[in-house]
Amino acid sequence: MTDVRAAIRCGAYRSHTAGLGSGYLQANLAIMPETYALDFMRYCQRNPKPCPLTGVSDTGNPSMFTMGRDIDIRTDVPAYNIYRDGRLTGSAQDISDIWQDDFVVFALGCSFTFEHALQQAGIPVWHIDNDKTVPMYRSNIETVPAGPFRGKMVVSMRAIPEARVAEAVTISSRFPLAHGAPVFWGDPAELGIANVADPDWGDAVPVPDGHVPVFWACGVTPQVALEAAALPICITHKPGHMLISDIPENAEVPVLRPDTIQ
Repeated sequence: MTDVRAAIRCGAYRSHTAGLGSGYLQANLAIMPETYALDFMRYCQRNPKPCPLTGVSDTGNPSMFTMGRDIDIRTDVPAYNIYRDGRLTGSAQDISDIWQDDFVVFALGCSFTFEHALQQAGIPVWHIDNDKTVPMYRSNIETVPAGPFRGKMVVSMRAIPEARVAEAVTISSRFPLAHGAPVFWGDPAELGIANVADPDWGDAVPVPDGHVPVFWACGVTPQVALEAAALPICITHKPGHMLISDIPENAEVPVLRPDTIQ
């Protein structure tokens, strides 16, 4: 995956990463001062469905060396969101100029990983086939708080043919590092979603006749928790724009062995 990250690093690719890096784990990001890192790690441990922890950097080190060779987290994601005092203040394609020596990077598994397995099984994934970003919604499911971090779970949605919902559940359950099985399928109103055609993030996708809206826990959940925590500064990926690692998507442990790291 070094070639993909190289294209992102030099600015040759700046779009979403859905459908890229087939066979490899993709990751959401949360970057914050070390002062808040232990509470955030507790938040991830208490909410493993939306926050499956796949990597944590050393303090001040932008190299996520346990997840890939030659990763520079400041440049190797297509787009970043920047929060100050809990408010989204801007986006960037390179965060080198605001990097701090006390930053800790958290990488969290992403549902893009299991989508490849759905496609291999012949289950269509509309947003990939149509070059869109998966729709994401604020739900009414409360997460378990830790320190200043709290809030509602964010969910992502894919319309699955009714006859294949059980199969999609089984397939995605094999990827606990990528949110695992869905948290709900059926009437979106039961999740507090008034209009499935109006997502909070990403692009609207159709739900054709004979299809069921299926909702998975989503790695944008930490962005809601970060808003609630109102940290002086924190940085996340822009929804849909992930870090592509060198970890196989079916890895039991998301850590490269020391003897494989160049």
